[in-house]
Order: sequence, then C-alpha cells, then structure tokens
Amino acid sequence: MGHNRATLADVARRAGLSKTAASMVLNGREGTRLSADAHQRVFAAAEELGYRPNVAARSLRTRKTATIAFVSDIVATTRFAGDLIRGALDAARERDHVLLIAETQGDAAFEQYAIDAMLDRQVDGVVYAAMATRRLTVPPALLAGPVVLLNATTPDGLPCVLPDDERAGRTVTTALLDKGHLDRIAVIGRNRLKETDPEVSLAAGARLRGIRSALAEAGAKVRHEAFCHDWLPEHGFKAMRSLLRKADRPTAVICMNDRLAFGVYQALAEAGLGVPDDVSVVSFDDDPIAAWLRPGLTTVALPHGQMGRRAVELLLDGETAAAPTLVPMALRRRKSVAPPA
Repeated sequence: MGHNRATLADVARRAGLSKTAASMVLNGREGTRLSADAHQRVFAAAEELGYRPNVAARSLRTRKTATIAFVSDIVATTRFAGDLIRGALDAARERDHVLLIAETQGDAAFEQYAIDAMLDRQVDGVVYAAMATRRLTVPPALLAGPVVLLNATTPDGLPCVLPDDERAGRTVTTALLDKGHLDRIAVIGRNRLKETDPEVSLAAGARLRGIRSALAEAGAKVRHEAFCHDWLPEHGFKAMRSLLRKADRPTAVICMNDRLAFGVYQALAEAGLGVPDDVSVVSFDDDPIAAWLRPGLTTVALPHGQMGRRAVELLLDGETAAAPTLVPMALRRRKSVAPPA
C-alpha cells in the first residue's frame, strides 16, 4: 500500500487549489481568505483519497514533535489546576504545540510510568507543576531534557514560575493602611510548619514577610496573631472568636487565605458584628468563594493562568536561569475594607 499513499499534491489537485493553500487548510492555519467551499473541497478530497499527514516524517525533518508534557501532582479538575493548565494550553497553542497532560496525585509509581510514557513520545520539554506552592524534588528522568517548574522550586536550581506572594502580602496590608488601619491589625493563619518547611509551603513565609515589611515601613507591626492548625473555615472561625475576646480587638484582619476568611465572616456575624463596619477583612487567593461572600471579600488573586502561560514560554524559549520568575498577584477590591470605626 505504501507507494499508493495519497500525497498533499494529490489532495490539492483534486480540490483545485495550490499545495500551499491545501496545506494551510489541513493544518488549520488558514484565516478567512479561502471560501467555505474551498475548505469543503480540501477536506472532501483528503477523505476520498484517504490522505493522512505524516506527522512522524514531519517531526523527523524538523526534529521537533511540537509536544510539551505537563505533569502535575494534582487533580487536574480542581479550579486552580484548571487555570494553570488553561494558561499553559493557550501559550502552547499560540506556538503550535500541543500539551500532553498527566496528573500523578502523588503516586510515585504512576508518576514514573506517566513520565516514561511522555518521554517515549519525545516531547520537546516538560512543565512540572505542583498544587501548593512549595519546594520539591524533580523525578530524575526529567532532568535530561528541558524542564520548567510551575508553582514550585527545586534544590536543582531549575527555572521556575511562582506567584509573588511576598509582594501580595505588601499589597493586602497596604489596602488596610490606605484606609487608616495601623495599630490594630491582626493576622489569622500563622502556622510554623507552613512557614518553616519549604516542602510544605513557600507561600506562608513569603506572605508574612510582605505583611511585616509593609507595616514596618508605616511604623507599625502586627498587633495580634492567631495560629491555625490548617487554613480551613473552621480554623478561621475559632481564631476570630478568640480575637474578639481581647480588650483591644482588631479593627482589621489579614487572613492567610480565603477559606480562613470565610470562617472569620461567620464568627463576626455570630457576634453581631459587620464587615467592614466593625472589622475590615483582606485575604489571599481569590478562591471562587471570595466573590460569593457578602460583602464581597477583598483579596489578591493567585495568577494561575498567567503562571501556566509563563512556564510554557520559558520552556519554549529555552530558559535556563535558576532565578524564579515571579508573577504578580492582582488585588481584587470588593467591599470588605473600610476605615476603622
């Protein structure tokens, strides 16, 4: 059969178009210059002749398979992971690459299998992503080819893309300082493990540094700190209740993430206090819950889409610098901040 295989020239001839025009239609690169009828003719001709573009031969010629592997330790259906992947997909598509996506869910054996399968397909490079911003060890198999870490760093000094959590800490603190809060600001969500173990979190320590430096520049410091076993609503709820018992209760609260803030809102409502009239609240992440809280929660957004995009761009540009690429976190101003009562 091999010698009878239809060529692009055969398809073009049958469709009555130039080889270039037929190629552009088949590769989806054609704008609106050709009529819908011409498109139809090309696809019909390709189908009748059984034309199959020879991708393998093309990649031998170009030595590029135009594929990128995206390996993550997370369920790809979570919203944040979805945003990371969407950003990566968009950047890959713009540069004529496709993404092969595997989620390992922390299973080392499956991860090894997935990575081997992707490397067998001779991908141009690998984006290795983590759900929580942290330091991790990259599987040795990946170190041979280009790799960029997404939402993670590594002791190997590989290029990586991170959210700028420290600047975000300054941003949320400044939002409170600008409204006149100064000496009665509390932080909810202190957690020594998250702050001191980079393999658990890089975000917690960075956010805290940003908060403290913004306050220091204003000649102030954190008045109260609540330590939380985890950053979940019930911990925010308990922390806020204990802060309300203090004589100098805070006029404003910085929560380490939106889920803690959700609990804080509940504790304030239960105590008959209002946000932001009695207590202003700011937070981090811009979880979908932030816009649904009433009043809407002012928070800095994790820039997952931008991060996914940057990781693919660094990979395809052959970036080797080990200095992290920091992506800014935008402040989403809603209704949870007002001047102190």
